[in-house]
Amino acid sequence: MAEGAAAEAKGEIEKNTAAGGGYSSLVLKIWPPTQRTREAVLHRLVETLTSQSVLSKRYGSLPRDEAAAVAGTIEEEAFSAASAASVGGGADDDGIEVLNVYSQEISRRMVESAKARAAASAAAPNS
Repeated sequence: MAEGAAAEAKGEIEKNTAAGGGYSSLVLKIWPPTQRTREAVLHRLVETLTSQSVLSKRYGSLPRDEAAAVAGTIEEEAFSAASAASVGGGADDDGIEVLNVYSQEISRRMVESAKARAAASAAAPNS
């Protein structure tokens, strides 16, 4: 993750140096996240959905296969929602606000997914 961000930052410094006549300025942007960062988010989601956590104590844990599929959907939908939010632009050039949207969307979708699965499991024996 750090290597990808460092390479991106170096590229921005080189562009700014060339455009600014020799003075370098550091521009760090955290949105969009690198593919490596997104994969780390997926890994963490799978771990949260499959292991003991506050979420699993309340709603139950998922088998790893199912958790991987659910995590992929959660991350992709959260990324799309945050990307759509970033299109509006604004003063947030570094992406902090968009990253916050991404994080909130992941959390919200993870809880919704766990609740839906728990509700479906509770309804299944009554059918």
